[in-house]
Amino acid sequence: MKEGTEMGVTTHTPDGSPKSHLEGNDPDQPRLRLDLRGELRDLVTPVTPPYPGPLVMARFAALFLALLAGAHADAEIPGCKIRITSKALELLKQEGLRFLEQELETVTIPDLGGREGHFYYNISEVMVTELQLTSSELHFQPEQELVLQTSNSSLGLRFRRQLRYWIFYDGGYINASAQGISIYTALQLSRDPTGRIKVANVSCQASVSRLYAAFEGTFKIVYEFLSTFITSGMHFLLNQQICPVIHHAGMVLLNSLLDTVPVRSSVDNLVGIDYSLVKDPVVSTSCMDMEFRGAFFPLAQGNWSLPNRAVEPQLQEEERMVYVAFSEFFFDSALESYFQAGALQLSLVGDKVPKDLDMLLRASYLGSIVLLQSPAVIDSPLKLELRVVAPPYCTIKPSGTTISVTASVTIALVPPNQPEVQLSSMIMDARLSAKMALQGKALRVHLDLRKFRIYSNQSALESLALIPLQAPLKTMLQFGVMPLLNERIRRGVQIPLPEGMDFVREVVTNHAGFLTIAADLHFAKGLREVIEKNRPANTMDSGVPSAPPPSTAAA
Repeated sequence: MKEGTEMGVTTHTPDGSPKSHLEGNDPDQPRLRLDLRGELRDLVTPVTPPYPGPLVMARFAALFLALLAGAHADAEIPGCKIRITSKALELLKQEGLRFLEQELETVTIPDLGGREGHFYYNISEVMVTELQLTSSELHFQPEQELVLQTSNSSLGLRFRRQLRYWIFYDGGYINASAQGISIYTALQLSRDPTGRIKVANVSCQASVSRLYAAFEGTFKIVYEFLSTFITSGMHFLLNQQICPVIHHAGMVLLNSLLDTVPVRSSVDNLVGIDYSLVKDPVVSTSCMDMEFRGAFFPLAQGNWSLPNRAVEPQLQEEERMVYVAFSEFFFDSALESYFQAGALQLSLVGDKVPKDLDMLLRASYLGSIVLLQSPAVIDSPLKLELRVVAPPYCTIKPSGTTISVTASVTIALVPPNQPEVQLSSMIMDARLSAKMALQGKALRVHLDLRKFRIYSNQSALESLALIPLQAPLKTMLQFGVMPLLNERIRRGVQIPLPEGMDFVREVVTNHAGFLTIAADLHFAKGLREVIEKNRPANTMDSGVPSAPPPSTAAA
């Protein structure tokens, strides 16, 4: 018996086994073999999305650029970076412990008195005689913290004792010692609203394991009986006093030291520099990185700023104590600021013009022009004026640092009480090599003339006539102008370090678009000396509490 569907999808052979083929039910009709691939191709019609059109594409591109610009606006590119490595912490720890010892020696413990039966006792005039901080460690901790830990330290005390029993009285001074002092202090560093690095918070835990007092005198037995009450009370008071002193030292005294770091200050009477942090310091287990704006500005235009389109400087090494990186923007902003301030010009008149150049300008090239003037004008002083016509720019490559300058050179005669007579005007292209060095904490630059070319902006014929002046003008610039320029910039610009700290053993390395300086740190002044010099007159004026919350005063 044959079975099938209307299209005859499945049939069975006479023995009942299925047969896989497609055919109709009517045996008289020819068998239809369906090409499934062709049928599916006819049934499925591909859908082509409509072309969005130029207007939609333009809107999408504008939206994308706006989002991209907004993202970059929040992340300002620094012009200067400083990395303090763990190698510097040993030096900082030595100065820090010395300062902390001196601060803890000022711990004041209130008077302690009480009554036990018929005995009345009073402990007063407690003074710290010595402090020994041993087994200390200073290290970086992620989340912007600098951690100082000390353990097994000791503290020497001296206080006055008074005891009264009925009509009997005893008094005197006793030496005591606190043993097993442990201190854990974490300084949280951040950027304040002005862009200055600050100690934003101080967390402290301190504990004293034991306190021992050597009682002597007539009532020695009585004092030893009362020693449990006396030493327990002093133990508690001492625990309560350590952290407030550390909190005050961090929030007030260390911040007064950080106030000596220049943020927005003047370099000279024309230009200032902005060293404000662009974000909070980034602390890892091995170093702390700080990113500064590093931008110069003309003092007459305090709100002026140059867009930073330079390569961001990179710091990768950690072998030295400190690394400083400067991008091309750092130097470009300085050159632009001096250009905006009108400082990039020089005028030499009369005796200021080298004699050889004066004679060459009068006789060799300009003789024919000078002869056309009246005799009074011919003998008048010669004036040579150089004026930079466009902001110079800096290029930093691994091979060295160069500064490109385009200036106008004007040669004129200046007769007395008469208008000056211009003889020639030309354009000068110069390329200066710049050698960077750190001295103390000042970045200094020494400039040297490498390439020099003059040409006329009037005609090619006049440019040919200027060829004889090429060598003497270059010599005049090299030996007459460059020393004056280097003398003006000899002072350099200060690097954002606290007062009393200097760089030593520096090494300058050029990269593509930025340079780095590796150096070690040196304390030219003691930490205590600098802090005492800048100590706030009144703690309340510092704007921070002088003591931490009671919960953090002792562990």
